[in-house]
Amino acid sequence: MTRCWISIGSNQARERSIRAAVTALREQFGPLVLSRVYETAAVGFDGEPFFNLVAGIDTERPVGEVVRQLRVIENANGRVRGGERFAPRTLDLDLLTYGDCAGEIDGVNLPRAEILRQAFVLGPLAEVAPTERHPILGLTYARLWAGYRGDKVLRPIDLALPTE
Repeated sequence: MTRCWISIGSNQARERSIRAAVTALREQFGPLVLSRVYETAAVGFDGEPFFNLVAGIDTERPVGEVVRQLRVIENANGRVRGGERFAPRTLDLDLLTYGDCAGEIDGVNLPRAEILRQAFVLGPLAEVAPTERHPILGLTYARLWAGYRGDKVLRPIDLALPTE
């Protein structure tokens, strides 16, 4: 089994979308490791704040199949594609890591660059996997978060998530 980390974000129908994502991920991949849910400002566009969190799964599925399943979950929750890259969305699921793999696998670049660029990804990842190491840099996520120089504004949200 390979541990994968997935970022989850929504700024439209946020509570419903996040809960639906957690339920669908659990149905597809089994038990999840979940960070807290955080509210963060929209990045790259003016829009409603996002709810963000990180989920860990263990899977034997290949990268391409995992990513395809993430797209199915997004689409089932009203994700509209083809617009601007930075825009409002019901659900955004991104594969951040696939074990310690690095490079392009099944057309997916791993680890995802946003880990190092976005507080709403690195903060929750450091929360749930503080001692795991970035596959390229070799630094723990806790150390990367401690050294993060960007805006660290992450507001924890008390959102009850579906359980098994």
